Amino acid sequence: MMVYAVRGAIQIGSNTREAVTDSATELIKRILKINHLTENSIISIVFSVTKDITAYNPAAAIRLNGFDKVPLFCVQEAYMEAQMPLIIRVLITYNSKENINPVPVYLNGAEKLRPDLFR
Repeated sequence: MMVYAVRGAIQIGSNTREAVTDSATELIKRILKINHLTENSIISIVFSVTKDITAYNPAAAIRLNGFDKVPLFCVQEAYMEAQMPLIIRVLITYNSKENINPVPVYLNGAEKLRPDLFR
């Protein structure tokens, strides 16, 4: 069994509980699907949010969909000038028997954060 990590990010439409919940859920589901992961393979999930996301915690939002045995954590992203607004980032650490490169997922404009991945 090997330990891997995969990154992702999503830009949300507004600073509301519904937008945070829907976007965090969409991002996690897409990462799990693309990387063929199950909740049981996940070691932990760390979220970060830009300072303009204050309506709800994406880790709490994910708990609404299970993940009751997965350690979840959320921090505020370090503020940088000209930072892209309303971004939720995630780092998922997981176990896998397969030696497959993790596939990062960036959605709803967050692709601009990693132009090296989306040429």
